[in-house]
Formats: sequence, C-alpha cells, structure tokens
Amino acid sequence: MTTRVLGIDPGTAQTGYGVVEPADGRPGRLLECGVIRTTARTPLWTRLDTLFTGVQELIERHEPTAVAVETPFFGKNARAALALGQARAVILLAAARAGLEIAEFPPATVKRCIVGRGGAVKAQVGYMVQQLLRLQHPPEPSDAADGVAVALTYLLTQRQHGMTAGRQGPRSGGR
Repeated sequence: MTTRVLGIDPGTAQTGYGVVEPADGRPGRLLECGVIRTTARTPLWTRLDTLFTGVQELIERHEPTAVAVETPFFGKNARAALALGQARAVILLAAARAGLEIAEFPPATVKRCIVGRGGAVKAQVGYMVQQLLRLQHPPEPSDAADGVAVALTYLLTQRQHGMTAGRQGPRSGGR
C-alpha cells in the first residue's frame, strides 16, 4: 500500500491541509491542498462541526494512510489556545475514527525539516514547499502551504528514520 499523508495546520477560522504521497526523485507529490474555512461570527460548536466534517471528507476522498498534525504554539492568549485545542481535538477524532496513523509535529520541527531552521517565517516555508515538490508557485494561502509542509515532514521523517513517526489510532469500520 502506498503511503499517502494528510497534513493539517489546525485553526478555528482557517485550517490548512495538504495531501502528499512519495514520488521518485523528490520528497513527495502534491495531490491536493487548501483550507477549511469557518466564519468567526458562527458559534464555536458549529465551526468545530464544519472542521470535523471537512476533515472526514478529505479522508474519504484521498484515503490517506496517515494524518500529520501540527501541534500548537502556545502564546499568551488563553482563549485562542483553548479554541485551537478544540480544533485539534476534532481533527484527531476524525483521524482516529478512520483508524489512521496519527503523527504530531511541533511548528519548529516542521520548519527545521522543510526550511532547515526552526525560526523560519511562513513565506520561507511556502517557498521551500514549492521547491521540494517542484511546483510553479507556493501553495496559497500560506495555511495551505503549512498543511503541505506538515505532510512533507511526516514523509521526510519516515524516510529518514525508516519507520513511522506517529501512533496507530483505533479502527472503526472496514479500511
């Protein structure tokens, strides 16, 4: 079975994603990327439902073997950190219900793996994703590029270590 990774950069307003699989002569091949958008004026539970449904649809459409999720960077805004944690929870739940392997990477690890330094800015991540995947342009918006970078980090880490980077979620259903 071919490895196919759904990489996710979580957010409650905009969640970036990228679906990548290994390719000959380069780190990976991009199948799809984009964002799942919600409206700030919508109640949080509705936004979380939209996010859960969006991730489920991506899983059904692409049948990934793993989901790689960026772990949160905690700033000083406790309310934003809590909402981000809730967004991550519904993403992890969708992956676990599908029985997929789940890997989590801190932002600095993703940046170090893709750009070469953990303090890289979003534009540098987008540029390196473009170069690594031989794309004509960086994925847009930048949250989509971040989702692709998370998926690439999984593939590169797996290749480097010769093993998977995450854990197996419980299976539910016939996959």
